[in-house]
Amino acid sequence: MDDRKCKVLAAAEMAAVSNVSNLTNDRIEALAGGHGMVNIAIHTVANTIVQEINGGGTVNVKFADARTQPVDMVLKKAIDTAKASGADGANAAMITAVMMYLAGSAAQVGIPAGNRKLGATCRMIAGVDRSGVGAIPTSKMNSKISAFPAVLAINQAMMNGELSPISGRDVPANVGGGPLYGHSALGEDIIWPAMAEKGAEIGVKAMLDAMAGAGISPDPLQAALLGSAAILEIIHPDAEVPEGEGRYGRTTSVRLVGKAAVKTAGLPEKVHMILTGQEFDTAQLVGDIGLILKDIGAPSVIGMMALAEILACFREGISSGFSSSPVNPPLGHQGSYAVATMKALLEEGADKNAIAKQIAEERCAATLNPESAMLSINIIARKADEVSPGPVTRLMIQATEPARTKAIYEKASYTYEQLSAGKTIAEIVKALDDERLETVEKQASVLFTAMAGQPVTVSIQNLHSAARRTAKLVKKYWSFDAYADVTVTMGENKAVMEGFVHDVIPRVCKGECQDVAWAVPFGAAVMDDLSLSGCNILNVVVPAAVASAMGIDEPAVIAEQAERAAYVTVGIPGAKAHATEVGNMARDIAEAMM
Repeated sequence: MDDRKCKVLAAAEMAAVSNVSNLTNDRIEALAGGHGMVNIAIHTVANTIVQEINGGGTVNVKFADARTQPVDMVLKKAIDTAKASGADGANAAMITAVMMYLAGSAAQVGIPAGNRKLGATCRMIAGVDRSGVGAIPTSKMNSKISAFPAVLAINQAMMNGELSPISGRDVPANVGGGPLYGHSALGEDIIWPAMAEKGAEIGVKAMLDAMAGAGISPDPLQAALLGSAAILEIIHPDAEVPEGEGRYGRTTSVRLVGKAAVKTAGLPEKVHMILTGQEFDTAQLVGDIGLILKDIGAPSVIGMMALAEILACFREGISSGFSSSPVNPPLGHQGSYAVATMKALLEEGADKNAIAKQIAEERCAATLNPESAMLSINIIARKADEVSPGPVTRLMIQATEPARTKAIYEKASYTYEQLSAGKTIAEIVKALDDERLETVEKQASVLFTAMAGQPVTVSIQNLHSAARRTAKLVKKYWSFDAYADVTVTMGENKAVMEGFVHDVIPRVCKGECQDVAWAVPFGAAVMDDLSLSGCNILNVVVPAAVASAMGIDEPAVIAEQAERAAYVTVGIPGAKAHATEVGNMARDIAEAMM
C-alpha cells in the first residue's frame, strides 16, 4: 500500500470514529438524556447489576424481619443509574425490577408480615407513587393503548357475578377477611384459583381485542402481562395453590395467573435466553412480571418500549421488541443483548472472550444485515458506556469492534481505489448501497428459507421516495413515503407486488388481493429493515471522509453528493451533516499528515 493511501485511509478512519454519533442518523445523544427512549438505562442498569453482584452484592430478596436488606443497596444503585441515564422514577423502577428479576431476584417473598415484593420495593426506592394497572400503557406499536380494557373486562365480569365461583354474600360472618378464608380450602382451593384462571383469560382476551380494535397487531406477550397485572390487582397474589399445582411455600396464585395468561395468549410453555440458553417457565415469567407491573407505579409508553426490548432477550421471539430479531431497529430500541450479556457475565466461570465471540456469531446469524447489527450494538454500547461505564457495555464493544473496524476499512479502501480510478463519489456510494440491498435480500433468503422449510426469495425493485405525497421532505427522504416493487417467491409460488407499501399492504389489510397476502410478511420484514437503514450510515460518511482527505472537493459539497446517492441508506435526514463533520476532520487530519 502506497504512503499516500495509508495516510488518507488513516485520516478517514480516525475521523469516522472520532464521534460515535456521526455513524448513525438516529439521535443517540438525545437517548442519553431520556428524550425519545430510555434504552440507555437498560445498558447502564445491566452494568450496575453485574458490578454489584460480582463485587459481592446480592440479588436475593429475603423474608427477613428487617427494615432494609442487602439487595436494597443494589436496587438503589441501579435505580439511581437508570435515572442518571434519562429514565424517570417509574421507568427506572420498572427497568431495574425486571432486570433484577431476570438476574435472579425473586418477584415476591414471604407471607404475611415482612412480605417483600420486588416491584413495590423498587417503586418505593425510586420515590414514585403507585397507580392502578389501568394507567399502564402498552408500548407503542404504531398506536398504543392502556391496560384499561383488561381492568374494565375483569371488573365487569366481577360485577356480573361471573368471576368468582362463590358470592361474597354467601361467605358467613367471621370467615371472610381472615385465615379461615385465606389459608383454607375456600380461598386457596376454590375462590382464588378460579378467579386467577378466569380473570387472566378475560383480561388477556380484552387486551388482544382492544389492540385489534385500535388497528394494532395483537401482541400476545403484552396482553398476557397486562391481563395478569389486572387480575393480580384483585386476588391475593401470595396465596398458596391447590395440591398438584406447585410446591407449598414456593408457588403462589401468581403462577396460576401466568399459566392461564400464557394459554390464552398462545405463548410457548418454555422460553430460552439468547447467548446463555437458560430456560424460563413462561407461566412463572408472565405471572411474576405481571406482579411487578401491578406494584411498580405508572411507567410511560417509552418505558414499556424498553420493557419490550428487555424481553426480546428470548430466542422464541415472544416480545414485540425487535433488538434480537432479523430486522435491525432504530438505536433507541437496542436492549436485548445488554440483558443477555448481563446474564452471561453472571454465570459461574464466565469467559469474556468466549461471550464476545458468541455475541457476534449469534447476532450476525439472526439478522438481515450483519454489518448494521454489529454497528448498532457497538454504537449504543459506546454511548451507554459514556453515561455509566461497566462490564456489560465494554464486553458488547469488544464483541462488535472487529466488525465495525472491518466495515470502515473496507469501505474506505474501496472508495480510495474507485476515486483513484476516476469514479465519482455518487457512483461509489450508489455501488455501496447496491451491495447493502443485495446483502439484505440474500440474508432474507437464508433466514426465510430456514423458517419456511422451502426456498424463499425476496427482491426489491424501484425503491424511491414520494409514493403518494408531494412535500419536499418526503421527496428527499424515502422512508417517510416509500415506493417499492417487491417480488417474493416461496417454492413454486410467486407474488409480484407493485407499489408494495402504499398500495398492496393497505389493500391486503382491507381484505383485497388475498392471493398475495401470504407474501406480505416476507416482503414487509425486508422493507422494514431497509426503511430503518438510518441506524447505520457508513455508506455515506466513510466515502465522504476519504474524498475529503484526498481533497476531491469541499467536505460540504462531497457530503451533499454522497447523501443524494445513498438511495437505501438515507431514508431519513441527518447523513449530510454527519458526513460534513467527518469530512472536515478527515481533511484536517490528512493535511497534518501529508
